[in-house]
Amino acid sequence: MIIVENINFKYHNSNSILKDIAFSAKEGECIAILGNNGAGKSTLLKCLNRILKPQSGVVYIDEDNIFNLSLNKVAKNIAFVEQNGSGNDLTVYDTVMLGRKPYISWRESSKDREIVENILVEMDLMDMATRSFKELSGGEQQKTMLARALAQQPRVLLLDEPTSNLDLRNQYEVLNTITYICHKEKITSIVVIHDLNLALRYFDKFILIKDNEIYDYGYKDIINQENISKVYGIDVNIYNINDEMIISPIVN
Repeated sequence: MIIVENINFKYHNSNSILKDIAFSAKEGECIAILGNNGAGKSTLLKCLNRILKPQSGVVYIDEDNIFNLSLNKVAKNIAFVEQNGSGNDLTVYDTVMLGRKPYISWRESSKDREIVENILVEMDLMDMATRSFKELSGGEQQKTMLARALAQQPRVLLLDEPTSNLDLRNQYEVLNTITYICHKEKITSIVVIHDLNLALRYFDKFILIKDNEIYDYGYKDIINQENISKVYGIDVNIYNINDEMIISPIVN
């Protein structure tokens, strides 16, 4: 379980980016963070991962305050995949093996290799294990970065716009993989995503951020016309098609 209590953050000599952010999520839950550009969504992920240190507030993984843990211990509990993460000249196999770095003292063990190989198989990457990361398509690179994060065996997985710059098929494939593995392995995932329809299709709970604060947090019932209008400043119609909610903007 992750518990976030009253996170406040601002950059030097700037207005507040995050104000009194507080929520909790159980193991295995997939949480979508939604809101307009500039609302503080990506900054929130970086505070949860201790990349940025908030001026106040606490993040607990179970009973551990992450701000009191070593960086190595944080990496064993939390994995972060940033938007458009930088590439490398390593093979897919070696890129995924980097996820085992918090556990390796000198060189990888047979257990490390087994974990990496199992992830490559599960994510359908084994056939390209010897290919250079830079030779991969955007969707293949995104899956490889996700595989590297999962190799950390985290309790919490943080993803910043994992479907950005992906074609339609790869958007669905990546999100299907994320939610399937997180539910199966009981990993809590917290994901910044812009597409409301994709979020509704794949995620369990939703955080709506407006003006750098949490406007609402809950299940699908909070994704309604009133909240969307308040958070995004646009009117929408919401339809139920084949038992799925579909959001359609009203364009004048």
